[in-house]
Amino acid sequence: MTYANPEPMTQDNTALVLVDHQVGLMTGVRDYSVAELKHNVVGLAKAAKALGLPIVTTTTSAEMLWGPAFPELVVALPGHEFIDRTSVNAWDDPRVAAAIEATGRQNLIFAGVSLEVCAAFPAMTAQRKGYNAYVAMDASGTFSQTKRETGLLRLSQAGVVVADGASLMVEILADNARPVAAEVYGALDMDWAMLVGQVRSSVVSTDKAA
Repeated sequence: MTYANPEPMTQDNTALVLVDHQVGLMTGVRDYSVAELKHNVVGLAKAAKALGLPIVTTTTSAEMLWGPAFPELVVALPGHEFIDRTSVNAWDDPRVAAAIEATGRQNLIFAGVSLEVCAAFPAMTAQRKGYNAYVAMDASGTFSQTKRETGLLRLSQAGVVVADGASLMVEILADNARPVAAEVYGALDMDWAMLVGQVRSSVVSTDKAA
């Protein structure tokens, strides 16, 4: 197994692909609570948006089977087009493939419902085509523990890098001194982030008092 990416991800070489985070599919997710999965997906989308990453979004058979993208994601990406298709592998739809290729980015982060199909299939296709494919596991729910475990195994066998979404976004951020850092951490909505900010404010106040 070889990994082609010799360089870290940056906002100039990475894009995000969100596949089929649809109301009907979300109701079947069993490896995360729906609330936690929504939180992770929306945080990933908002952080990517804050970093200026191109974002490609899709649905499958929205009118016939699985319904629209869940409302919180639509609100997080106002005016964004969700490409609706019928193909199982999102990359097999020419419009989706063209949208991904049009980003011009070598590093592609995928997330989807379900993990082992909607996220994994296009990620493995990207890897075969010479892209550097990543899957944000915590933004990719599925319908049983077996599906999660076998999906993770297949991704690893295919050379796709698996990680959590927040770690991928922080890697792209790279420097906490950047002006966009607060927006990125705010988007990710980490439970401990407010405490860290309070500690920092306390230190600053103490320094000024001294």
